[in-house]
Amino acid sequence: KASRGEDVLNAAIAVDDGARYFGEVALVPYDSPIRSSGLLFYNTLYDENASCHLAFGEADPECIAVGERMTRGLNHSLTHVDFMVGTDDLSITGTTHDGRELPVFRSGNFAL
Repeated sequence: KASRGEDVLNAAIAVDDGARYFGEVALVPYDSPIRSSGLLFYNTLYDENASCHLAFGEADPECIAVGERMTRGLNHSLTHVDFMVGTDDLSITGTTHDGRELPVFRSGNFAL
């Protein structure tokens, strides 16, 4: 659900079956060189690395060591839409297979 723009989101993820699934998840520290530069490059490949981001749709096989040889496991779609979500106070806690909680991000940066 969305308080605004839900129709736009629904249309974007209705492109094909793969549009409803993640194509990318990137944890980028608040202290990243791109964000710290204060510049807007007007190039998604640079600008998305100013913040944590996730995307629905197509996964880029070049971002995985053996991705170009993979026949399954990557999401396929005609679309790829990034959402930037990082902040200076972002906290992320991971849960291990045995239920332990581990800090991954604290105050916008890696805690590990």
